[in-house]
Amino acid sequence: MSGCTNCSTGTTAVGGCQNNGSCGTSDCNKMNAFDWLSHMGIPEIDKFDIVEIKFKGGRKDYFRNSGLLPLTTGDPVVVDVPNGHHIGYVSLQGELVRLQMQKRKIKNDDNILSIYRIATPKDLEKWQEAKNREIPTIYRSKQIIEELKLGMKLSDVEYQADNSKATFYYSADDRVDFRELIKLLASEFKIRVEMRQISLRQEAGRLGGIGVCGRELCCSTWIHDFKSVTTSAARYQNLSLNPSKLSGQCGRLKCCLNFELDSYLSALEDIPNVEKPLLTEAGPAKLQKTDIFRRLMWFSYNDDNNWHSIDCDRVKMIIEQNENGITPFNLKQDKAFEGEFDQSKNNQDLELLDKKFAQSKRKKKRKPKSKKPNMNAGDSGAARPEQQQQEKRGRNQRNNKNQKRGNKNQNQKDNPSQFQADNPQKGPVGKNEGAPNKRRRPNRNRNQKNHPNKGHSDDK
Repeated sequence: MSGCTNCSTGTTAVGGCQNNGSCGTSDCNKMNAFDWLSHMGIPEIDKFDIVEIKFKGGRKDYFRNSGLLPLTTGDPVVVDVPNGHHIGYVSLQGELVRLQMQKRKIKNDDNILSIYRIATPKDLEKWQEAKNREIPTIYRSKQIIEELKLGMKLSDVEYQADNSKATFYYSADDRVDFRELIKLLASEFKIRVEMRQISLRQEAGRLGGIGVCGRELCCSTWIHDFKSVTTSAARYQNLSLNPSKLSGQCGRLKCCLNFELDSYLSALEDIPNVEKPLLTEAGPAKLQKTDIFRRLMWFSYNDDNNWHSIDCDRVKMIIEQNENGITPFNLKQDKAFEGEFDQSKNNQDLELLDKKFAQSKRKKKRKPKSKKPNMNAGDSGAARPEQQQQEKRGRNQRNNKNQKRGNKNQNQKDNPSQFQADNPQKGPVGKNEGAPNKRRRPNRNRNQKNHPNKGHSDDK
């Protein structure tokens, strides 16, 4: 709602602080308009003397700078209001104000009130004390409304800067008799009460929020004249008529449905109007979907799940043929294929896909990495044959050892008596001949007897 109060670097951006928030105040970058006429150098003699002032909840009004004060966008000013004074922030000045007044049909006459002065720190302190009363007032007022059982919804309360009047904003579906409510509120808060009914769109604009697009709500930033939005705008844009997706935070249809409606209406002029299915020899084709900007239309035969896309020029041609009593072969061909039909070309795409997936399934065998000896940079190539000969000798020695072990085991199996004679320590070959010897566990009692430090419990 407010602008930067510490910056004084020109009026190029109505968006608030010219220093991009470097001044350190919390009011920077809160304005939401851009003065695109500031660089044109309009003579100050013909400068428009009416200034746009913004108040709480996005409410804007126009006041005359009769004292020719040197105002800057975002300055807090004290303005004249009926029965007192109020504080707002400068949001727009210059020739853009004239254009905004013409758009809102506001006359430049004596009914426009004037600006008193630029707000002093004492004025801002007094206004802050008045604003601190707003939240407790909302809670207490809602309790009084529930006690009186009134069919209304209180959305916001705004105190005047001089702490002499409070405006209560509410929304209701039907007419509400709030005469008793005004008496109770005036006696409760000791202040003059004004009740103002607003629509649901205005209520959402006062409360503010973030839309589904990720940006601040349009109704709380720049939209002030709310136009009616109908479901036909969604139909022209081929949107699904889902209330949860088409409704905004106010519960009504989104205002942004009207933004691109003109573009869609101009693009729909080249789209043919298909009122009935297209007749083809393959069957009647029903319209399923239309891409307006790409000028493509999707049809399906006999409610089949497979959709066929054709351009709008082809659709117009088929409609003219049906009106003349001509039935094309299908949506893409007027006549059947003449001549020999090459089956291999028909399945060419499938064969390419089979080859692609067949190659991907085959795993390439990795070649074993050859162990190359680590050669230093200073070694010469003459030393390589010697190392290869040494490695070859080591392999031959290992192979000879393995052969000796294999011959020994084979002789034991073929001639066990000879093996017993050669090895008398192994004992006679019994039932489990050729089986490996099992490991025998040590006798614990024998170890205890032979151990010098351990004695028997009987000696004690």
